[in-house]
Amino acid sequence: MAHAAEPQNRLARRKQKTRAALIAAAQSLIADGRLNVPVLEITQAADVGMGSFYNHFATKEELFDAAIAEVLDSHGALLDELNRSTDDPAETFARSFRLTCRMFRHRPQESRVLLTNGLNLLSADRGVAPRARRDIAAAVEAGRFHVDDLGLALAIVGGSLLGLGQLLKDEPDRDADEAADEVTEKVLTMLGMAPEEARRICRLPLPGIDTLSSPTPAA
Repeated sequence: MAHAAEPQNRLARRKQKTRAALIAAAQSLIADGRLNVPVLEITQAADVGMGSFYNHFATKEELFDAAIAEVLDSHGALLDELNRSTDDPAETFARSFRLTCRMFRHRPQESRVLLTNGLNLLSADRGVAPRARRDIAAAVEAGRFHVDDLGLALAIVGGSLLGLGQLLKDEPDRDADEAADEVTEKVLTMLGMAPEEARRICRLPLPGIDTLSSPTPAA
C-alpha cells in the first residue's frame, strides 16, 4: 500500500509544481500588462510543456483568472491572520487598509496584478473587497462609522486604495508608510470617524510588516 501511494504522491507534487509555475508565469505577465501573449509564451516562461498547460487549464483566460484569484486569496488570508487580535471592526478595517497600501511598495508584482485589474476587483467576492465591506458594515453597526450608503462608501474606499497604489508606483521615492497612513486617516474621516480618533488609530503599531516583504508562493 505504501509503495503504491508513493508514485501517486510524487505525481500529485509534480502536478502541483507545474500548476504553480504556470500561475507564477501568468502573474508576471499580468503585472507587465501582457495579456495577449500566446499559450506557447506562457509555457516557455513557466518552463513547462504545452501539453502540461492543458492538463491544468482549458484556456489562457482560465489561467489568468486563477492567477488573479491566487493573489486575492493569499492577500486576504494574510489580512485575516494579522487581524486576529483586533476586536474593534474600525481598527480591523484601518489595519487592513494600512497594510494593503504598504503592499504596493513591499510586493510590487502582486500590486501590479491588482492595479491592472483594479476596477474589476472592487466588486470581487474574494480578497480585500469583501473584507472591507464586512468590516465597514460591522463598524457602522457598532457605531464606529457613520455611513448611509455602503456601496458608495466602498467605491470611495476602493478608489482611494487604487489611486494611492498607482501614485506609489509612479513615485518610487515617496514614503509609502507615511502616504498609507495619511490616506487611511482621510478614509476613516470620510466614513464618519472623528479626526482625532482617526489619527490615533493610524498611529497604532502594525503587526507583520516583515510578512509583507515575503510574497506568498503560488499554490
